[in-house]
Amino acid sequence: MAKATNRWREVAGGCVGSLSVFALVLSLGLLAMAPLGTGGVAAGLRAGLMTTAVGGLLYAWWGRAALPSAAPSSATALLLAGLVLKLLSDPNLSTAEAIPSILALCGAAVSLAGALQVLAGLSGLARLASYVPRPVVAGFMNGVALQVVLLQWPMLFGSPLGAEAVGLAAVQPASVVLGLATGLAVVVLAARWPRLPSALTMLVCGTALYLWLSSTWPGLALGQRIGPLPPIAWPPPGAGSLLLGADFALLAQHASAVATAAVLIAAVGALETGMNAVAVDRQLGGRHDPRRELVAIGATNLVLGLLGGVPAVMNRVRAVSIAVAGGRTRWALVAGSLALGALALAGRPLLSWLPLPVLAGILLAVAWSLVDGWSLQLARRGLSGRLGRAGRDNLALVAVVLVTTLVAGLWAGVLLGAVLSLLIFVARMNRSLVRARYDAAARPSRRVRTPAIEALLQPLRQRVRIVELEGALFFGSGERLLAEALALPAGTTELVLDAARISTVDESGLQLLQDLRASLAARGIGLRIAGLRHTLGLTLQDVQAEVSPDVDRAIEAAEDRLLPAQSVTPPAVGLFETAFLTGLTAADRSALQRHLQTLKLPAGDRLFDEGDPADRLYLLLSGSVSLLSQPDADGRSQRYLSISPGMLLGETAMLDGGGRTAAAVADTDVELVMLDAAALDLLQRERPALAATLYQRIAVHLSQRLRAASVAWRESAA
Repeated sequence: MAKATNRWREVAGGCVGSLSVFALVLSLGLLAMAPLGTGGVAAGLRAGLMTTAVGGLLYAWWGRAALPSAAPSSATALLLAGLVLKLLSDPNLSTAEAIPSILALCGAAVSLAGALQVLAGLSGLARLASYVPRPVVAGFMNGVALQVVLLQWPMLFGSPLGAEAVGLAAVQPASVVLGLATGLAVVVLAARWPRLPSALTMLVCGTALYLWLSSTWPGLALGQRIGPLPPIAWPPPGAGSLLLGADFALLAQHASAVATAAVLIAAVGALETGMNAVAVDRQLGGRHDPRRELVAIGATNLVLGLLGGVPAVMNRVRAVSIAVAGGRTRWALVAGSLALGALALAGRPLLSWLPLPVLAGILLAVAWSLVDGWSLQLARRGLSGRLGRAGRDNLALVAVVLVTTLVAGLWAGVLLGAVLSLLIFVARMNRSLVRARYDAAARPSRRVRTPAIEALLQPLRQRVRIVELEGALFFGSGERLLAEALALPAGTTELVLDAARISTVDESGLQLLQDLRASLAARGIGLRIAGLRHTLGLTLQDVQAEVSPDVDRAIEAAEDRLLPAQSVTPPAVGLFETAFLTGLTAADRSALQRHLQTLKLPAGDRLFDEGDPADRLYLLLSGSVSLLSQPDADGRSQRYLSISPGMLLGETAMLDGGGRTAAAVADTDVELVMLDAAALDLLQRERPALAATLYQRIAVHLSQRLRAASVAWRESAA
């Protein structure tokens, strides 16, 4: 039962979705043949039907995109109309009897465009559409939606099929109300009952209402119906008729015009197909192969040219119309194409009853679903004042592409959008390369040192300058970094580049780092690069700069260079020489020593992990231990602080009874002693004065460590 329901939904969705764009397809066929005047009406209707029915069937079978739907487009129809106009300048083709010859030459241009698209797909050029920036795609999508709306106004206002927009005095209010009500109902029904075929429901209900109102109030102007459709002649006047008639002289005479039109149709159609396929993927959650889709649409156009159709593209309007009507697979497209073919052959009287305002209303609902949601979110954030500079750039680019697409066409809109995107990218990368700058006095390393070494370091830290970078390091952003190096204050001995936010580095960026190191070395300034993750397969060996995994360790290394050699590696301390245990009586030492356990770890071993039970504290006698966060997706951990000999760790969690809040890892070979909570409780009962002394020294130790690290913690939180 469920399978039967799904099959019905596919068939119904394909038929209704295809019917809902029927009037639009016929209008584009008329647009392509408009230079022929009244003699081109029948040819335009026939060409539009051929593309939608036969072309839709072929592309549905060959394509593999999400709902691979083929239909004419306004851009390619206008290009074909330009060829017709060019051919009419030939006196031999300016008569009514020459219309079949013009149609045959147009078919040759469509077939040649299809062949060029097949070649472009096989050569891999189809992937260019996937590199079009998101704002350009959004502007194109919104432009298509607005074009669909504009194409509906004549039918909505009461004009017959193929007519231009009427003046305000001739607008039929009842027709406008019927169309707008149909579109609104489709949107509401789709939102309220998504499983209901809302387009089919309103096509039936709207047509029934139109017929009832027309019979009840004959004088009420409700707009036009599709009306009688011309019969389909066989063989159709296309490129096939040129081959059958062996009229190669005619083709040779106009080869230049045909070839020029074919190249333009192939290029615009390929771009439109690629962008529509990307847009449909984003809306319906699919994924397509650009090469296969361009080959498929090219092969479809090759056949359509032989049969006298207008150029086909992967059509987002038809795909979304079918999706709105309930279709989700290419079988819905096959069903819709077969239904249109059957109607074109045998059901023309039935189609003639469909009201144009109702079809226009359904397409208005489709246009609403075509609007790009990402750009709407940008607009809402802009109105609320929550849009940053990058967001404003993107929103402006969407608007430029939309307006240009409407005024100058798809090709101009996408080309201008791509150029502006490149310029904005270069400008953004250049201005955002330097994110912040400070010295080590403002953000010392998280190495917790003895008070004597801290006092020695404090006035020296201003010699270490840190520059945070953000964005791409390439030829367009290099001058900004070199300018920062030249502006270093006097007395600087080391420059640390925090490159953790660098998104990419190219060959020119690597050369820039080499030049920077050489320039700094000539001034006696060392260069250290911290946190660089992306080098695109390049290495920093040729730069000859010091490299650190993160900026904290880079600052620590720079601080070490400021200290005398004997102060860099803190010496080991004796157990009762530490601040924690110094000054104890012999009896207290003896009582305490019975509860202490000695532990030695090699470099790299973990003392404990985040979340482990905290039942003991540790006193470091030699080496270094760092407290680290959990590793991120790249396997990197953030260092909270590093402990030097003579200092405690793990005491906070032991006192409050919580789990470990960080992992402790030995930086070097270390020696520690452990005192567990049970032993401390026992000392509190047996020797309360000693326990009180230990608690008091734990509190002093915590106070000193937090005071020394407070600036670093504030910077980390920022």
